[in-house]
Amino acid sequence: MNNNNDALNIWFSLSNSFHLIHDKLEKMLEEQYDLSLKEFYVLYFISNTDDKELRLQQIQEMVGLSQSATSRLIVRMEEKDCGALERHVCEDDKRGIYTRITELGENKFQRALKAFNELLQKEFEQGEMTKLQTIFNKM
Repeated sequence: MNNNNDALNIWFSLSNSFHLIHDKLEKMLEEQYDLSLKEFYVLYFISNTDDKELRLQQIQEMVGLSQSATSRLIVRMEEKDCGALERHVCEDDKRGIYTRITELGENKFQRALKAFNELLQKEFEQGEMTKLQTIFNKM
């Protein structure tokens, strides 16, 4: 690194690239699949479990939302116009509330995942990540 600001400049570039890609992903998911990025993350985490379900507390920790924000998000995703999730009480622990992905939710997630990966690949090949690679190569 050439001077004391190189690390800071790299950090700013990395942060800027992250936000630009984040915004592109959010916009694409909203426009094409009527999903927010957080909703996509919920579907991703649940879809990747063996039994296709998670406790609400696990979702809260994985997505990084408060308990009330997680509950609101899950309720929206359970509503009839979305229907991607369904909630049930744990048989062993009545305090435990689980949410599982529905067939509709899994289908929606798989379509969105394909588009998500295509957009990321495009960005990695020709977009923001190429700019970052140039910066790192100068180090």
